[in-house]
Amino acid sequence: MINEALRLIRVYHDMKQIEAAEKLGISKSYISEIEKGHKVPTLDLINKYATTFDVPSSSIMFFAESLNEGKTYGQARTFVASKIISLMKFLEDKSGRADVS
Repeated sequence: MINEALRLIRVYHDMKQIEAAEKLGISKSYISEIEKGHKVPTLDLINKYATTFDVPSSSIMFFAESLNEGKTYGQARTFVASKIISLMKFLEDKSGRADVS
């Protein structure tokens, strides 16, 4: 889920992959692989996202936490995380911001 959170943060800031890659100091292909879920971002890269997009690292990591499905607290956090991502997707669709690079 971290891949989707990072993609939505980028899109929310109306930034193409190439622009984000330049600001983050990584290649466009690497950012594409991360957003597709083919690569896992390092903690260093997540911190760069936090700095670049002015989002706390802890908020970014919230989406990436592995939760135990059997615990009520975990289920509640999973529910909340999915609602936040749905809201971000809604805002993305409503604004007409493209997800293309």
